[in-house]
Amino acid sequence: MKKIKNIEEGVRLRVQHEDDLWVLEQIVRPGCLVGMMGFRRDQSTGTQESGRAKSADRKVVWIVLDAESTEFHPFTDHLRIHGVIAEADFDKGSHHTHTVGPRDEIEISWKGGISESDRSLLAEAVQDSGRGRAAIAVVESDEILLFEIAQHGMRQVGDTFTLRGGGKREGKSTEIRTAFLAKVADQASKAISADMPIVICGPGMAREQFETLLKGTGMGHRTLNIGTSIGGRSAANEVMREGGADAVLGEFAMAKQVRLIEEGLVRISTNGAVAYGRKEIQEAVEQGAVESLIIEAGMLRSEDFWADMASQIREKSGEVVQASADHDAGEQLMGMGGAIGLLRWKVE
Repeated sequence: MKKIKNIEEGVRLRVQHEDDLWVLEQIVRPGCLVGMMGFRRDQSTGTQESGRAKSADRKVVWIVLDAESTEFHPFTDHLRIHGVIAEADFDKGSHHTHTVGPRDEIEISWKGGISESDRSLLAEAVQDSGRGRAAIAVVESDEILLFEIAQHGMRQVGDTFTLRGGGKREGKSTEIRTAFLAKVADQASKAISADMPIVICGPGMAREQFETLLKGTGMGHRTLNIGTSIGGRSAANEVMREGGADAVLGEFAMAKQVRLIEEGLVRISTNGAVAYGRKEIQEAVEQGAVESLIIEAGMLRSEDFWADMASQIREKSGEVVQASADHDAGEQLMGMGGAIGLLRWKVE
């Protein structure tokens, strides 16, 4: 995300990456005014000539919407903002949808100005603007999974590649396994953009052979090879949680979220300095005990209670981490009520 300029009670932004759309989905909510260029048909240009109707001209105009709702799916390249036209050369009062994607410029203003939570999330997006995405390949001798890692989410790329199942197989020989690894390496090199670094991980030595085969495709991916204690999707989570791949993933917002959520779960299991649930977190906040609050981003904007908690934490030099639910740790966070507080000391 690039900040172009401040405007009255708002900001003008340029979308640079798909990851920026997740941020926009969080900060655009009912009551915001959202302006960008869009297409509308100017009905005043429609005429009836010689008994034949001439259709209205389709024009590019600056349209400001009074936003009503947003529509976004992670790992897609557009965000839809639905609302009623508040400002335009024509069609005021009509419904319209902005479709926002990379390279678009957009103005957003809020009644009363931008909130602290929105300002913080925007600042992170601007700081992360130069970072792309990465991939994780979890490799075992008979199964491989590919994942795409974004700033705020993780998704599996394609189906699981496997030699497992199907009863008795002749494919247990070294030759068949090598052919399997080579085939997946070729497909992975085509499925994953060449500018994405790939973390290759897994519990065995098949990852070493896979890395060699991947480099042999000539696509030029930067790779990092990491051993894990387990395979499957859990291996990808282990890589982010343990920090062994920080050379590639350390600057991703999601990696920080995963570690903090995991730390919270560990403290819960060991009866440590942690709080979860509205009552417990409120008590910890009032005592100034919260060092870090990890909270699902939407909750800060849907409930005044959480916005107030976040404000108090920041006032007492605490940290508020706005998390996504679009990865496994985020789903665990939601299972705990959507917020966990890591405390400076244990609150009795």
